[in-house]
Amino acid sequence: MRDIRFILLALMVAVVVFAAARLVGNAYVFFAGYVVLQYVVLATAWNILGGYTGYVNFGTAAFFALGAYTTVALHKTVPLPLPVMMLVGGVISGVVGLGMGYLTLRLRGTFFSIATLAMAVVAQTLITNWDFVGGSRGAYVIRPADSPIFPGDYIQYLFFIMLTLSVICVAVARAIQHSRLGYGFSAIRDDESAAEASGVPTLRLKLIATALSGGFMGMAGAPLPYYVTYLDPASGFSLSYAVNTIAMPLIGGTSTWLGPVIGAVLLGTLQQVATVTISSALSLLIVGLLLVGFVIAAPRGIVGWFRR
Repeated sequence: MRDIRFILLALMVAVVVFAAARLVGNAYVFFAGYVVLQYVVLATAWNILGGYTGYVNFGTAAFFALGAYTTVALHKTVPLPLPVMMLVGGVISGVVGLGMGYLTLRLRGTFFSIATLAMAVVAQTLITNWDFVGGSRGAYVIRPADSPIFPGDYIQYLFFIMLTLSVICVAVARAIQHSRLGYGFSAIRDDESAAEASGVPTLRLKLIATALSGGFMGMAGAPLPYYVTYLDPASGFSLSYAVNTIAMPLIGGTSTWLGPVIGAVLLGTLQQVATVTISSALSLLIVGLLLVGFVIAAPRGIVGWFRR
């Protein structure tokens, strides 16, 4: 019952946000809002594995780019509605996450993090040498002019799609936190050896976490080709995705579903404002300064300030 009330409340907030964006009547609101919502999904997805389970994943850009390049491949072969492409991209990224987890989750700590980074490098190398999706020269994707479901341009539709995905991702993260699955993740994060000795199926739970995390990241990346209209490996596997996705939960707080949302909205908004008013080159500088400040002053994040 509590989850149903939360979902209804989240849907109401989403409706208000979308209506407010349309009332503003400025196209840039949808461009900037899409990026912020994209980071809400990425940060929440990262937190399922990195925050709940305690396994720090540096391979965010790989799962994100897999979703994006799945859309490019489908666009060239069998054009499908964007929600279907997102679902396919999420499934492919989830399967890759499951495989990565099976191969690397026996590693712990720094060794696991290095393995995920190596996986991202391997994925980028494969995409760079895959001519069908553009290879190193990139690929162009022509987005439609109008939204297919309501009056407005296609950017508004992309904003709506990412807003819907944000609600779904946050609702799933919250449901996990208050479930037996979430308690199992917490046991692994606190003391994996003790969890194994207590009968917790640690490997199975970690595989679930990697599949869920990778799947949501892939779904977040699937609309990217329609948003940028030109996708190359350098932009799809950009370092900013990995840095932001880790920094946002750390600044917001990794022990709860709310922390990544707060961190993504705060950092994402600051970066968009800096891009318009000063320079886009300051994005990672802002992230770095805030991350250092919060690690020193509030290691448990913003949410940790208000919790004992």
